[in-house]
Amino acid sequence: MIWFQTNGQFISPWIKKNPILVSILGGTIISYMFIRATALIAGYYDGAIWPGRFIGFSMGITSFAFLTWYFMGEGINTKTLVSLGLATCLICVQLFWK
Repeated sequence: MIWFQTNGQFISPWIKKNPILVSILGGTIISYMFIRATALIAGYYDGAIWPGRFIGFSMGITSFAFLTWYFMGEGINTKTLVSLGLATCLICVQLFWK
């Protein structure tokens, strides 16, 4: 959702014309989702919030790379591929290392 809120201006004339409305509507929903997700992750990891930060960061890189490639046609070069690999490693460490 964040990708569409910030980059939608490049693919939709309506979003480009209505940034305040997009930020109010999207920002409220996105903020609520972040608050709930943080609570769920902290609950799963016995109150620790660092795992949620790493998972969120890694998922952000992954989704940004895919959505930018799909909607904007920006290719995935070697640097992006290495970043995606590292993001995958971060996710795996947080999910599977107990």
